[in-house]
Amino acid sequence: MIVLGVGSGTSVDGIDVVALDLELRGEVVQARILGSGTVPFDDALREEVLAAYPPGQVGMEQVCRLDTGLGQAFAGAVAGLGAELAGGAPDLVASHGQTLFHDVVDGQVAGTLQLGQPAWIAERTGRPVVSDLRVADVAAGGQGAPLASRWDALWLGGQGHTCAALNLGGIANVTVVGPQEVLAFDTGPANALVDAVVARQTAGRARYDADGAGAAAGSVDEGLLAVLLADDYYRREPPRTTGKERFNLGHVDAALAARGRPVADADLLATLTALTARTVADALAPFAPQEVVTSGGGAHNPTLMRMLAEAMPQVRVTTSESHGIPVDAKEACLFALLGFLTWHGVPGTLPGVTGAREARLAGRITPGHGPLRLPEPAEVAPTRLEVVG
Repeated sequence: MIVLGVGSGTSVDGIDVVALDLELRGEVVQARILGSGTVPFDDALREEVLAAYPPGQVGMEQVCRLDTGLGQAFAGAVAGLGAELAGGAPDLVASHGQTLFHDVVDGQVAGTLQLGQPAWIAERTGRPVVSDLRVADVAAGGQGAPLASRWDALWLGGQGHTCAALNLGGIANVTVVGPQEVLAFDTGPANALVDAVVARQTAGRARYDADGAGAAAGSVDEGLLAVLLADDYYRREPPRTTGKERFNLGHVDAALAARGRPVADADLLATLTALTARTVADALAPFAPQEVVTSGGGAHNPTLMRMLAEAMPQVRVTTSESHGIPVDAKEACLFALLGFLTWHGVPGTLPGVTGAREARLAGRITPGHGPLRLPEPAEVAPTRLEVVG
């Protein structure tokens, strides 16, 4: 079955698309990557999305227009790059959409909002679309995140040692896959704070710290780092989740004010990059993983990767490429898998990971141009994922 996975992370870098040929063989999901790529956002749409993130405030008119604009953008990415990667129209599209808000109240997720109306994808391609992948888990008492635990548990299980899959998007999320248990949670900011500061420092001319050069030119301000590390989020027990509603420019400015003295631009970038490495290392320390497999935009940042290796000297820090998955395609692969599992009647979440009462089918299905014809539900849930050539 050819499934397209499509989505955009909180860094709003672009629309990631992957085409997977997925087959369920008993307890094994076989995945063959047909191709992957990223479609840049229209600049105006990207700026509208960024402006809608907290602490920005938008009305319902803008929410409606964003939902439509993002849906059309995803539809264009699927019909263009997606069809090229798949060699034609896919059997199914799984669209995560664009997260705009994750409503966390006293450590519990009360709701989550992803925009990007799937009807535009279904209309453009004629194919069914699985979307809204988080909400069922939230309704069942879960955090709705990190969704990656389902892919990671199937993909990295059976290694003979404890592995941690680390996604470095706007927010850093990790899945710890041990011999007996799987645990996943958001460790804190990955690129969100650095991206926001770079955009402000350059008056919008740059969107991220390219190759970690800005951070590499500075020195970590230990006093500021101590202020940042004092945030109580880092002391919460998993499952836990967060987003840009908490870690944004206001968070940085509050820490700078508490520091009480100026911090040079390069030193600020170095400190925020060190914050990511330190919080990841601290979060993983109790589990003593032998390997940390990184993916996402942060895996391209040599300064961040160096800091991660230095913060975890006893751990092998690799990228998903070493396990057959392009670093920029990992989350889109996950979305494709979740859509595939839903299509076959298999829950997409792990309740012990997200905190949900029970595992739930992920998402809702928007029909394509024809009637829905789902297969008979799988008789057994898969226990392993094999990436095949």
